[in-house]
Amino acid sequence: MVGSGLGAVFRAPEFRVVWAAELFSIAGDQLARVALAVLVYGRTGSAVWAAVAYALTFLPALLGGVLLSGLADRYRRREVMIVSDVGRAVLVAVMAIPDLPLWALCTVLVGVVLLGSPHTAAQGALYPEILQGELYERGLAVRQITSQTAQLVGFATGGLLVAAVSPGIALLGNAVSFALSAVVLRIGVADRPAPAPAPGPDHAIGGLRGIGTGLAEIATDRRRRALVLLAWLVGWYVVPEALAAPYAAQLGAGPAVVGLLMAADPLGSVLGAWLFVRFVPAETRARLVGLMAVAAGVPLALCILRPGVPLTLLLWAVSGMLSTAYLLQTQASFVRATPDGGRGRAIGVAASGIIAAQGAAVLLGGLLAEASDPATAVAVAGVLGAVLSAGGAVAWHRANATTPAMQLGVAPARQR
Repeated sequence: MVGSGLGAVFRAPEFRVVWAAELFSIAGDQLARVALAVLVYGRTGSAVWAAVAYALTFLPALLGGVLLSGLADRYRRREVMIVSDVGRAVLVAVMAIPDLPLWALCTVLVGVVLLGSPHTAAQGALYPEILQGELYERGLAVRQITSQTAQLVGFATGGLLVAAVSPGIALLGNAVSFALSAVVLRIGVADRPAPAPAPGPDHAIGGLRGIGTGLAEIATDRRRRALVLLAWLVGWYVVPEALAAPYAAQLGAGPAVVGLLMAADPLGSVLGAWLFVRFVPAETRARLVGLMAVAAGVPLALCILRPGVPLTLLLWAVSGMLSTAYLLQTQASFVRATPDGGRGRAIGVAASGIIAAQGAAVLLGGLLAEASDPATAVAVAGVLGAVLSAGGAVAWHRANATTPAMQLGVAPARQR
């Protein structure tokens, strides 16, 4: 990876700043997720409520992505990011108030997640201005690897920190991470003017009409339809993270193990992204998408055997490795199969669907855990993900049979 020149992006001072600010936020977010899982399950003893709290870290982003992302195209992007970070710091600090009613906690959490949408949109729009030409693609690759690593560290250390202090103190740590992000952005990023408004009615109505148009375009394209289906099904493989607290309780383990369980998937994600790009030839990656999507559910299905903590960590990591590898290639193939003129809208629709699918799968996983037990719920999620992915794999295989390689997202092997 060093030979590929990924480190060149760090020669851009503003990239270093935005990258560091994002790492602060991600690490704080993962710490907060562990704290919320422990706090909510500790108060209620309910796997459903634990899953609801975790789902609320995903689902509001769907609404925010539709209604609030346009702020990044109407105001100065640095200021959008700073205001979002400051707002989230305040709200997360409110969540740390002792004995805050559960309904109030969930309401504030929705606000925190909503504020993340304009921040993400502004950040994504700012990167092409900071990194020119091929550096932009390298920057995206660096962000993928480091963000997953930050999630891994945040989950693993978050469980230890929550066990050592309290969920409230951990939430205050997340608030501090947002405040640090705002300060770093204010100091290290240039104050660029607001972008010129985009023409057309979709911009005027906040992109709602564009969302419908984007869905129609995807639904009528067999290649992109199959890819989006496979991408959305990754939600089933997020269920274990949401059930980490009740799963650990079922095994008789404490908060430290909750963090380790939640870290297993990000660890697998880091390994999966690196191994897939490093060792799988570019011309064969797209053909493996369906197979890996199905295979990602198999380790989770084995949780029906009630394995101990070490084996569970291994199974969840393997699932994360396979699901991330197939999702990365699904996204790459989707972008290549989308005409440049409608690419932004199509990607926005697909990304919102992934978020919604994750939240819905987490909620269903919580209901399954409440009706049976966490290990059974994780196993059922794995089986459902594998079975449904098999249908998407068949659709993708049929599209491959009649579509040229370049349109499927298979790039020619690069000469060394």
